[in-house]
Amino acid sequence: MMKFPIEDAAKLAEASYSAQRITSPKVVHSCGHQDVQAHLLEGDILLLPGSNSVRDYLRYNLRPLRLGQQQFRMSDDKTEKGHSGTTWHQGFLAYSSVVFEWLKTLNIRPKYVIGHSLGAAATQILSKSYGAPGIGFAAPRPKFAKGPVKHHEKCLLINRVDDVVPKLPGAFNHMGRVRELAPTQQRPFPAHSMKHYREIVEVGQDKALLPKHWAGGV
Repeated sequence: MMKFPIEDAAKLAEASYSAQRITSPKVVHSCGHQDVQAHLLEGDILLLPGSNSVRDYLRYNLRPLRLGQQQFRMSDDKTEKGHSGTTWHQGFLAYSSVVFEWLKTLNIRPKYVIGHSLGAAATQILSKSYGAPGIGFAAPRPKFAKGPVKHHEKCLLINRVDDVVPKLPGAFNHMGRVRELAPTQQRPFPAHSMKHYREIVEVGQDKALLPKHWAGGV
């Protein structure tokens, strides 16, 4: 089981919005789908950027996300069963399915999944699908059913209490172990940015609320 430093995961998540900023581990492949960004790093680490702004969620739904000519909304209550058999938010599942099919063409199963925002929604789904450890920052809620499911313990979700996105969609639930952390300084609107999540990781570790590494519950 791969053990990964949470601080390094936060740095990679911030750098994921501009792949050329990622120097180690190096980017091996990038998904070419027009609606989905994903990078495969050395060591079979899957890195999933999403939207870096809460405005995209509140004003433009899922960035906006159009897959198969269908636009999905954060408030959309449509659900669908995924590869693992769990029922998910249809929009988040459609997004994750693009990544899943892309990795299938590469004949690669990721050993670790890291994501931010929309990428953190996909991190939960793909961590479950592959049974791989995952870390999600500013994670929306993709799972329809309440309670734990198989591989639930492998995913760690780090959310700020002053960020609205992890509270959406209200009818859904997180998949994984959730750590809701209070910052030393409230940032009601820009709290969703990864630079502010790097700050909360430092706060959480200083207060022993977060481990230094994550290996999927081990």
